[in-house]
Amino acid sequence: MSGAMRPSARGARAGTAGVAVDDGAAAVPGVPVDLLQAKASVLHEALPWMRRFGGRTVVVKYGGNAMTDEALRDSFVDDVALLRTVGVDVVLVHGGGPEISEAMRRLGKEPVFVQGQRVTDAETMDLVRMVLVGRVNKDLVGRLNRHGRLAVGLSGEDGLLIVARPRVDPAGNDLGFVGDVDAVDPTALRALTGAGLIPVVAGVAAGPGGQPYNVNADAVAGAMAAALRAEKVVYLSNVEGLYADPDDPGTLINRLTLAELEGLLDSGAVRTGMVPKLDGIAAALRGGVAGAHILDGRVRHALLLELFTDHGVGTMIEGTRA
Repeated sequence: MSGAMRPSARGARAGTAGVAVDDGAAAVPGVPVDLLQAKASVLHEALPWMRRFGGRTVVVKYGGNAMTDEALRDSFVDDVALLRTVGVDVVLVHGGGPEISEAMRRLGKEPVFVQGQRVTDAETMDLVRMVLVGRVNKDLVGRLNRHGRLAVGLSGEDGLLIVARPRVDPAGNDLGFVGDVDAVDPTALRALTGAGLIPVVAGVAAGPGGQPYNVNADAVAGAMAAALRAEKVVYLSNVEGLYADPDDPGTLINRLTLAELEGLLDSGAVRTGMVPKLDGIAAALRGGVAGAHILDGRVRHALLLELFTDHGVGTMIEGTRA
């Protein structure tokens, strides 16, 4: 993976000139002018990135600590609302694995996983729909709509947005109603973003005969980004990004290409939990998405730092369109 390890500052992004300050001066009582100028400098740095992404589509996969921590959830929602306000067409895809497991245990049903995939019988599928579509999705939509008429909740079943095929486990395990993305019809998504709205999508898909299927949200985000020819697909995770050595946080990969990502996947060196994200990213980039990012959802405003600053955070993967 030659060239994958880079310094944290991305040389490809142009820097912004600093702003001189008058130490000790104050624009208003108790507020130093250098603090106010620092805030203005942040906006100045963000301006070219806002112009670049205005009118472009960014698909965001939301999960991890950013989803379960109340303060981080509110901060994330505010950031998404800001993106929409400055003209970015945001499509939000969410998971909800911990909430599903909690609901199962409340009903005396212990979750079972095979290679990181939840075994989903008919009763579990009902719970998946109830939690993802009826609870998590509606909560996110409600929070976004506190900022005004912004969000509309969907599942993959709505308008046959996501069609799934049953997953066949290589080891022959019966996974139940677990599916892989077979097709994405972005018609509804484009209609909503064209009206200035944010589609919020739960990873439940329509399978054969109309049967709902549980589909990994990482895969949904990648397939959806490809169908929309999105500018970016962004994955929020519980780690800083992608590591060359998963046991060494000092090996964070700042930037790599699609070819390097595919080599890493082929090597088998990636931990199981990261594989669905990387597979989703690879599918998105092969489908024409310009770039992808893996960000630490535990960092407040990670999404804004990546999109609207000169240095960025986390891991960037370049597509052939970049």
